[in-house]
Amino acid sequence: MLERRTSSHEDLVDHLVRSTPLARGEAARVVLDVLAYFDETIEEYTRRRHRELQGHGLTNPVIFERIAEELTHRAVAPPRLSIRQLRRIVYG
Repeated sequence: MLERRTSSHEDLVDHLVRSTPLARGEAARVVLDVLAYFDETIEEYTRRRHRELQGHGLTNPVIFERIAEELTHRAVAPPRLSIRQLRRIVYG
């Protein structure tokens, strides 16, 4: 899988090698890590961020407002979700 996903992004790997001190293998791993980050579904992202923000002591009203705002800045922004929809993702 590493080879297949990397080969479809060779131009990005080439760019990183030219513009950073990264070796080719390191650049390929960075590309794959970034792609994996953005492959996270809305539900996965919402649950992860909810856990992280709870761990910082924030309350649900603050957490859900923050997640709603953060989702608008994702690389491919999902449709705007209401606070209720976000709660349902976390609690079912």
